[in-house]
Amino acid sequence: MAETSRHNEQQHSSDQDLVTQTLANKQAFAKIVRRYEAPLLRYITRLGCRDSSTAQDLLQEIFIKTYIHLNDYDHSLQFSSWIYRIAHNEIISSFRKEKNSPCVLEREGDLFLFDKVIDDLELSDQDGQKHSAAEIEVAVERLDTRSREIIVLKFFEEKRYEEISDILQIPEGTVATMINRAKKKIKSYLEES
Repeated sequence: MAETSRHNEQQHSSDQDLVTQTLANKQAFAKIVRRYEAPLLRYITRLGCRDSSTAQDLLQEIFIKTYIHLNDYDHSLQFSSWIYRIAHNEIISSFRKEKNSPCVLEREGDLFLFDKVIDDLELSDQDGQKHSAAEIEVAVERLDTRSREIIVLKFFEEKRYEEISDILQIPEGTVATMINRAKKKIKSYLEES
């Protein structure tokens, strides 16, 4: 019974509460890790890390940096945006070191997410049929790194403009402009094929 109560308490604790708990007792950081482990690992993979051990190493680095800089967390920001910014910077830094060319998805189970892009862009081929997820994936992978990041955050991580602005540290208006430009590029790449 006590275990169920603790589990429910953790689920209902806000990110702000977890940060406060961790600052008071470093053992509470495990709750933050449990809450963000799966979403951040998915984000690492979607931005292009295909090797699972490298992805796990990156995840560990993200949590280490999060823990080290927890005192610097600005409570006026959403914690999820703050930790995604750390993740974003760590992933991009890793890609630069490895000179990787990121891809968006590897797991077939995630292909349904391209439906969001297809629906948002109202994409259909010459016969009025929707483009396939595979065609959209190829078009998204052709985008420059910054445009790809914006599309991944908006459509695959389902972040709001405000959150994307916090993560990438750019104004919300710039986020909207970049999303529109990226969508136009995707459309033009699809028209070429």
